[in-house]
Amino acid sequence: MMKKGMIKVSVLYPNAEGKKFDMDYYIQQHAPLVARTLGNALQAASYDKGIGGGAPGTPAPNVAMANLYFNSLEEFGQAFGAAAPILTGELPNYTDITPVLQISEVMD
Repeated sequence: MMKKGMIKVSVLYPNAEGKKFDMDYYIQQHAPLVARTLGNALQAASYDKGIGGGAPGTPAPNVAMANLYFNSLEEFGQAFGAAAPILTGELPNYTDITPVLQISEVMD
């Protein structure tokens, strides 16, 4: 599934007081939309719910996080370029948090 050299795109939703995030919508509606719009370029994906911070009893730094895997930066760029307007346009349906993206290379 994941192998060295793959591109991982992490989409983080920072936790902040007063922000909304509809996890049910995110998992049931948004995740399938991500898969459809990114198509065959998307090799794997995981969707996580933040449940706590590093110290016991502290809140999670992120409400949610998605990790999306691609074979190359080029494949990600092509797929995301076409999908971005659809996916960003969908944000208000489940959150008012501005997501933070990180693009990484899988090292092992």
